[in-house]
Amino acid sequence: MSKIFEQFKITNKVCVITGGAGLIGYRHTEAVLEGGGIPVLLDISIEYLEKVKQKFEEQYPNRIIEIYEANITDKACLNKIKDDLLKKYGKIDVLINNAANNPKMEGFSKNMGAIRFHNLPLEIWNDDLAVGLTGSFLCAQVFGKVMEDNKSGVILNISSDYGIISPDQRIYMKDGIPDDQQLVKPISYSVTKHGIIGMTKYLATYWAKKGIRVNTLCPASLYNGQDEVFVSKISELIPMGRMSKPEEYTATILYMISDASSYMTGATVILDGGRTIW
Repeated sequence: MSKIFEQFKITNKVCVITGGAGLIGYRHTEAVLEGGGIPVLLDISIEYLEKVKQKFEEQYPNRIIEIYEANITDKACLNKIKDDLLKKYGKIDVLINNAANNPKMEGFSKNMGAIRFHNLPLEIWNDDLAVGLTGSFLCAQVFGKVMEDNKSGVILNISSDYGIISPDQRIYMKDGIPDDQQLVKPISYSVTKHGIIGMTKYLATYWAKKGIRVNTLCPASLYNGQDEVFVSKISELIPMGRMSKPEEYTATILYMISDASSYMTGATVILDGGRTIW
């Protein structure tokens, strides 16, 4: 095999993935398995985790897939998982900070509603920042310390195109509905995703000489069964003229957590079909 492709291998590397039962979490897991690593999925729902694990066990028989029901805003919970992983494997090689409260057009999201900025409940603001930003901070503290002690590791923080630009509220609006009843992408999501990029830059410099690389990936405009009007509106804002497919992120994820990106740290990789350049 080419020496170049060898660099993409992460054989037996222990890779913690927060939000592991979600849409993009699924692709993180796929990337880890394709690279030969051991995915460790953390999520608040053990039911969803077990379903995801079952799917991957069918696709990748005889491979290890760890799952943990976890509240990533609870440091004691994270420490228990860390201790268990160290007992089993003696190391933690990769952390993918993926978990976030994502206000979605499809399905029900308590933080994606007809809520103006002036009356956004403090509960939603606090909860969104707790999961998306504080949770990432705590995971970096707990699992990053293991990497620091071992002088080796990779942290991949997941942001969004909304960590680069502001949400265009027009794409969420529907004809014939009064302004005060229109859906609004909340400020808490955008602030969280901008904060993730700042955290990446801080940790990349803090750990630069400790053998730990820290980077940000910004997925954008994922198609997941949204209605045709929404798909049309957002596609017009994207130079490539379409939304992304979840599977289009897998190869980039593997690149960013493997030695193929060994000289990359503090970087922000944006996969948005060109949206943020307009």
